[in-house]
Amino acid sequence: MAKFNVNSNAYIIIYSVVMVVVVAVLLSVTSLSLQSRQNENMLNEKRQQIVKALGENPETAAYGDVVAEAAMLDKSGNKIEGKTDADIFNALGDLTASFEAGEFPVFKAANGCVVIPVYGAGLWGPIWGYIALEPDMSTVKGIVMDHSGETPGLGAEITTDKVQSSFVGKTIFEGTEFVSVSMRKGGATNNHEVDAISGGTKTCDGVNEMLKSGIEGYLPYLNANKSNK
Repeated sequence: MAKFNVNSNAYIIIYSVVMVVVVAVLLSVTSLSLQSRQNENMLNEKRQQIVKALGENPETAAYGDVVAEAAMLDKSGNKIEGKTDADIFNALGDLTASFEAGEFPVFKAANGCVVIPVYGAGLWGPIWGYIALEPDMSTVKGIVMDHSGETPGLGAEITTDKVQSSFVGKTIFEGTEFVSVSMRKGGATNNHEVDAISGGTKTCDGVNEMLKSGIEGYLPYLNANKSNK
């Protein structure tokens, strides 16, 4: 059998092509594996934030034990049938598009509380979070907020337990009127306000708009469920 000339141009070309294909396949497999792991980590983070908003410790309380149902609502507050958990969690990745499409993700806890995802803009970039309401659909059970680039020690304080715990017990309705809950410079003056962050005015303004505009889309659902209480 004739030996293949490893010094020939044909051999070099074939060898190079084979190596390129092998490396490309390996990189593709690695990328898909990392992407899958990254997606799973992001999903777990969202689940943990929802659990934390409900006042539970995500280190000890499992999402499936705390949340009874994840649903997608339409503009009238009615459940959209046929939506899977994957659809609902995917919507959290682009809430603006979801809201514009008239689709509103909501998470119902076994104890009657509900969790609403919210999204907005801070001083330097996006801010987002989850606000949990008691079964009366007005009293704040808890809130979790995060950001992509707020100033450390100032606007970034929205991620701290100190700031987030100040929302607990506040109410978003005054009687039948929706007033939201806001961060007030100079200190809270009523049960719909919390103290703003000193030096973080723009971020606080962003939080206020995020909560007001975010919750407004759920008012048909909240009002319908309030009336049954």
